[in-house]
Amino acid sequence: MYPKIRMRRLRSSPLVRAMVTEYDLSPSNFVLPLFVKEGLEGKAIPIPSMPGVFQHSLDSLVEECHRASELGVPTVILFGIPKKRDPVGSEAYNPKGIVPTAVRAIKEELEERLLVACDVCLCGYTDHGHCAPIDGEEILNDEGVKLLAEASVQYARAGADIIAPSDMMDGRVKAIRSRLSEEGHDETIIISYAVKFASSFYGPFREASESGFEAGPKDRKSHQMDPANLSQAFREVELDIEEGADIVMVKPALPYLDVIRALSQRYPVPLAAFQVSGEYAMLKAAAQNGWIDETKCMLETLLAIRRAGATLTITYFAKEAAEAVR
Repeated sequence: MYPKIRMRRLRSSPLVRAMVTEYDLSPSNFVLPLFVKEGLEGKAIPIPSMPGVFQHSLDSLVEECHRASELGVPTVILFGIPKKRDPVGSEAYNPKGIVPTAVRAIKEELEERLLVACDVCLCGYTDHGHCAPIDGEEILNDEGVKLLAEASVQYARAGADIIAPSDMMDGRVKAIRSRLSEEGHDETIIISYAVKFASSFYGPFREASESGFEAGPKDRKSHQMDPANLSQAFREVELDIEEGADIVMVKPALPYLDVIRALSQRYPVPLAAFQVSGEYAMLKAAAQNGWIDETKCMLETLLAIRRAGATLTITYFAKEAAEAVR
């Protein structure tokens, strides 16, 4: 039997509380998502549903990367917004497309001071809004995988440190790892969106990325996970690790803390969690209405994600959180 301990003694002063803190937050835990839009010059466009988040021009993007690095945030993840879209998302793997161009611009300025991750998917580049080519109501998995691998190679050639496939197509991690190795990019890290739920929390992202369902299925339930299921998450993670993922991700974060916990206890690989646009927007809206203290609630949610087992958190709050915990 443990002796009875008066817990208030362990809460008696800030120094005592700091001494016995089990979990903490550091800027090194955060990854900042950034949107870069082709054709913008010298400005950033606010995203109404995500206060404080912008669609960036190249020069605005580089400035934002400088600010993140100065705050100690080690990594950004890029989402491209092309001028044109087509059925096969060709701008996603155009070597002169917006994301490879942005990677080169960031690396020219910051070199090794900042890690650059690239989200890899076709949904923002196809005119129908899906993660792979479609045939009527069918999403063409294998055709999509080939194109995702090609996009990954183009980003790696441009200097990306991390490739982050978010599409949830079967077999894409294996295909990407194979292509990267063929091209001599064996050191490129893959963060796989291994457990991505068919969530209702992605709404503001659609506005930010200017993507939506214009044809084909009206959702992604055929390839993203059912929010009711947990056991499938284990298999998804196992497959992606077997195929060559270095880090696996759960998305969204807060509604799936139990999933983060279960996976972190079972698999000896780093685990990422994505605090998605809807999670961010809800906190921002409540704070703007004076219903919550934004900084305190932001840190509490990030600490909950960390406590559940996330090694790193992709969050639109990355800069504010880094400033708050420095």
